[in-house]
Amino acid sequence: MSGDAVPAGVAFIGLGVMGYPMAGHLAAAGHRVTVFNRTGAVAQRWAAEHHGTVADTPAQAAEGAQFVFVCVGADDDVRAVVHDRNGTLSAMGSPAGAAAGSSADSAVGSPEEHPAGGGGAMLVDHTTASAGLARELAAACARRGVGFLDAPVSGGEAGARNGVLTVMCGGEAGDFERARPVMDAYARAVTLIGPAGSGQLAKMVNQICIAGLVQALSEGLEFGRRAGLDLDAVLSTISQGAAGSWQMSNRGATMTADEFDFGFAVDWMRKDLGIVLAEAQHNGAPLPVTALVDQFYKRVQELGGGRWDTSSLIALLRPSS
Repeated sequence: MSGDAVPAGVAFIGLGVMGYPMAGHLAAAGHRVTVFNRTGAVAQRWAAEHHGTVADTPAQAAEGAQFVFVCVGADDDVRAVVHDRNGTLSAMGSPAGAAAGSSADSAVGSPEEHPAGGGGAMLVDHTTASAGLARELAAACARRGVGFLDAPVSGGEAGARNGVLTVMCGGEAGDFERARPVMDAYARAVTLIGPAGSGQLAKMVNQICIAGLVQALSEGLEFGRRAGLDLDAVLSTISQGAAGSWQMSNRGATMTADEFDFGFAVDWMRKDLGIVLAEAQHNGAPLPVTALVDQFYKRVQELGGGRWDTSSLIALLRPSS
């Protein structure tokens, strides 16, 4: 069992490249996991591998669960699995459950009263989505006396497989303290950033930083290639200095080899950058580099690289492009 978590009844909705291993880590940590996935064969395979239970609907998965985790594609996907007639909220709490107070904290009590695995039901959304959706879900959960965290993750497919994700959370402190030991099963860092929506906003900062960094790395490597440098030697050297980054250490060699058939897909990054740019229009933040890199990713999609890793930006700098 990870950290100070005690076994809990857990539902996991969405078994994509991230959700599948995340749910597996929860099962390995000793939690009783019920899964739902739109493609039922994937859920059946997960259950056979991890000795879990498969539900026919999100509501069935959430029935009786202390923690309901969602990791799907985008805002409308979250709304579908949470709000639809057979969505998770229909099986969590009740309108009367919020009568004691408007916040999820007042409904479930303090973390000392309700350690992880106890207390009221909680919805944790790991989807990278909009901050507006997070606030919408927080309000809907509060009306039913259900705790809520928006908790997007960073670390990619490898981070999910290896259980070393970074989780950025928005919500109430009491809810965070109850859920954190459970999320520790697949994370190396779980941090409460602020109120509902703050986790999603922090993930937007993350994607802004990555977009500019990958473009700069692409330009540096292509410059070095055209200068006739030994790029392996260059990477091993500069990665130890101020230019070093996760992208350089984990993608530099594959970028020089034009290997992109893995990792975080360009299609997903464009979805994320669309959320970022929409939020920037709302808060007035100037994002000239982010907007430019978004258009570069559009060109990668036009080349047929929608499922390539985000490091494929370097392909646009090759002479044949």
